[in-house]
Amino acid sequence: MTVGRVAALGERSRVTGLALAGAVVLVADTPEAVRRCWRALPGDVDLVLLTPAATEALAETGEPTGGRPLTAVMPP
Repeated sequence: MTVGRVAALGERSRVTGLALAGAVVLVADTPEAVRRCWRALPGDVDLVLLTPAATEALAETGEPTGGRPLTAVMPP
């Protein structure tokens, strides 16, 4: 069984510390940057931790966040 990686997507102040835990950190401080990072996710990422703002940015355009990779929203 292959274990995929975890990514954290959102504002710099919310995601950078997760690099210490081994997450792939995708800094996106604007809605467009969030959408660009989402579309460019590495194929071996199985879980994406989203900030609330990143979740909102993806929802505004109908980007699919269900299914694979699995997503989890950080608390506000």
